[in-house]
Amino acid sequence: MRNHTAVTTFILLGLTDDPQLQILVFVFLLITYMLSVTGNLTIIILILVDSHLKTAMYFFLQNFSFLEISFTSACIPRFLYSVSTGDRTITYNACISQLFFTYVFGVTEFFLLAAMSFDRYVAICKPLHYMTIMNHRVCKMLIFCCWMTTLLIIFPPLSLGLDLEFCDSNIDHYFCDVNPLLKVSCSDTWFIEQMVIFGSVLIFLMTLLCVVLSYMYIIRTILRFPSAQQRTKAFSTCSSHIIVVSITCGSCIFVYIKPSSKYETTINKRVTILTTSISPMLNPFIYSLRNKQVKQAFNDVARRIILLSKK
Repeated sequence: MRNHTAVTTFILLGLTDDPQLQILVFVFLLITYMLSVTGNLTIIILILVDSHLKTAMYFFLQNFSFLEISFTSACIPRFLYSVSTGDRTITYNACISQLFFTYVFGVTEFFLLAAMSFDRYVAICKPLHYMTIMNHRVCKMLIFCCWMTTLLIIFPPLSLGLDLEFCDSNIDHYFCDVNPLLKVSCSDTWFIEQMVIFGSVLIFLMTLLCVVLSYMYIIRTILRFPSAQQRTKAFSTCSSHIIVVSITCGSCIFVYIKPSSKYETTINKRVTILTTSISPMLNPFIYSLRNKQVKQAFNDVARRIILLSKK
């Protein structure tokens, strides 16, 4: 019979028990985290200081970079601390806080990616009305809707989860994720699990529907362009967004939509690394390397810094 003593502290089992592999994991995640923060912070600063990057597209990109920094910071630093000190314990309050912020930032990213696909639709399919439709007020309203929709979806299962009792303190993950946390609960978690699945499916369907519809109209419009050069240029403005959506949605569908078994826990943890560490690191490079305006803004800022340092 399970012990129903109230659990106030959890133990995060992490990714591996192999000491040598832990060192490699620590170095790898430290490097990816530093690159994630540096890359996304660079994009935020460039958009703030460069007057050419004041369109809706870059306003959304700036917010997306902020979410990427926040999302990876909610997961990775705590794990790096655990690996470096050997202290795998985390208090109940800290665990719930990590769970809340991880999902708030992560889910908001999905809705923001959908808003960014709508922005690309307007830019390519209605270029003459772009500045009128995607004005600053509309952009701020879309950002507000992303945050509010996220809170409305994640608040009900989270509030029910606060009443759960736990009879095991070992969480088989490197951060407080919902599925490993439900597995160590003594309470009946069936209803919460169904709410999590329903919320996940709802989020993916809403965002993917917006992305797919936007790109259906975008592709149809691009194919009507008379010259190959115009078509190539139009596709290049969307390619970065498509790559980021593919990485983010693909990995999250694998972990949260697909029913998981005990044997797949290790695989899920490794796939989650893609969303919490590798994807936030890659995204600024994907957007900057494939965007001439961002590269030009970076060169201009670097040139100014060099000139100021010579004075």
